[in-house]
Amino acid sequence: MTVVFFVGALYYFIALVAVINVYILAVSFLCFIILSGIFISKLAVDPLQEYVKNLQELSKETLHELNLPVSTIKTNTQMLQKALSDEKSIKRLGRIQSACSMLEERYNELDYMIKMQSREDVSELFSLKELVEERVAFFRTLYPQMVFELQADEIEVLSDKKGIGKVIDNIVDNGVKYSNQSQRIKIRLNETRLSIEDFGIGMDEVELLHIFDTYYQSNSMVQGFGIGLSMVKRFCDKNSIDLSFDSKPSRGTKVELEFKKLGN
Repeated sequence: MTVVFFVGALYYFIALVAVINVYILAVSFLCFIILSGIFISKLAVDPLQEYVKNLQELSKETLHELNLPVSTIKTNTQMLQKALSDEKSIKRLGRIQSACSMLEERYNELDYMIKMQSREDVSELFSLKELVEERVAFFRTLYPQMVFELQADEIEVLSDKKGIGKVIDNIVDNGVKYSNQSQRIKIRLNETRLSIEDFGIGMDEVELLHIFDTYYQSNSMVQGFGIGLSMVKRFCDKNSIDLSFDSKPSRGTKVELEFKKLGN
């Protein structure tokens, strides 16, 4: 079918050369190029769209299948915890539970990313205080050597709960990584303002200008890829959350998030 189309088109243009003026020939040739481009693009894009669609379906199915083993591990470790009395076995079980919690976090992140790719509305009404307490509890398990000072007032927001959780995780994780020897993170939620403060190495004015640059790291010795704060910035801009940084070298960094009140 494709060969017949192009041969017929070529014959048509040869006939035009003989009987039609150059202007009409040029316009016709331009139209031919445009149509050919559209046709070739369609041939190239359609398989790619089908591939992406199949990949999304596979991701959803795989994610669904992952939910069962994670739930099974959690349920059985909780049952084992009640039956064990040996301290060494309890510690081993605790490590399994921590690993399971981390796996569950990755599951939730994948679920969130799939929903975002599908452009689903992920806004919901939730307690910001409860979310902050949940994330701090997770980091206390992940970094038992750190002291997390938490003071939070009750506040409800209508927003992307999972996205805000990821923002909090990135900021707290950065605070831990750059805390140096202080081992202290201060978190305050007052009305609509959330502040997360570390007392580590801090940053100077030049470094503050680059913190939102993708792949930028103020300290190359710290493990990571330098993409966390650029993601935080994009999320806050998209969801109308005011984001500010205050940092001094050797004194630490304070990050503040200002949320809109309901009805505003």
